Amino acid sequence: MPITPEELSTSQRVKYYLSNQVIRGITASLSLLPYPQRIAMMGRLVRFLGPVVGYHKRIRTNLALTQPELSAQEVKDLCRKVCDNVGRSLGEFFAGQPFWDRAKQAKITGPGFEPFKKARAEGRPIMIVTAHFGNYDAARSKLIQEGYNLGPLYRRMANPYFNADYVKSLNATGTPTFEQGKKGMVEMVRYLKKGGTIAIVTDLHAIGGTYIDFMGHPASTSLVPAELALKYNALMVPIYAVRQDNGLDFEIVMKEPVPHSDALEMTTHLCRDLEQEIQTHKDQWFWIHRRWK
Repeated sequence: MPITPEELSTSQRVKYYLSNQVIRGITASLSLLPYPQRIAMMGRLVRFLGPVVGYHKRIRTNLALTQPELSAQEVKDLCRKVCDNVGRSLGEFFAGQPFWDRAKQAKITGPGFEPFKKARAEGRPIMIVTAHFGNYDAARSKLIQEGYNLGPLYRRMANPYFNADYVKSLNATGTPTFEQGKKGMVEMVRYLKKGGTIAIVTDLHAIGGTYIDFMGHPASTSLVPAELALKYNALMVPIYAVRQDNGLDFEIVMKEPVPHSDALEMTTHLCRDLEQEIQTHKDQWFWIHRRWK
């Protein structure tokens, strides 16, 4: 994956530059609107673009594989709702302070918060594990504003121009941040060993991962988070930022910490946990990803 524009061909450079300028133009224009209208508009925009950019096709493919019992109308509704949530999440990510203010108001629930606070007080390493669900960055923003600093592991974007803006917004919420790759992994492990808290998204296809049943079908899944938790005796807590009915607020749900056993069993536990959240809030998971390859 290219790191700088210089690594691209001329045609790629032009394509990526122009596409990022379009994104910048849209976000700049919408920033003139009051925050609630801005986020709603981003949702509507991605709903409109969903069929054009292939989101609807991907959503339908994934639902046909894992949720064949859904009616045609239910699938149609999910295509619309999933795209709306994706659009809102994108708008929130680049919104800055108004989004942070909303995240700060979120209520933290679930049995995992007390063990999390206890581990922090003891200086124990912690791994916050989440998914592309609701708006996962709301959970990070909430915890940081509560005084619980944490460092996320992120995947570099293919478009280097967009990636620069993405990383800038990521760092604006809080640091440190760790880019997926050898250097980032070394930095993240060093931070974890010192008793830090890291955040990892675990629901994407993992190249070279282990195939684990996920929603009835094998999906390549990384065992590395569980292996790190075992190696450094880190508390592993699943967390989800559940979007509320008004489309703007969140509930931060911290689930029961994953019992330490072996990496495969712990990772399977995470898959089952995410399945439960998806079944409860089908429209909040990012069905646009190629989870099953």
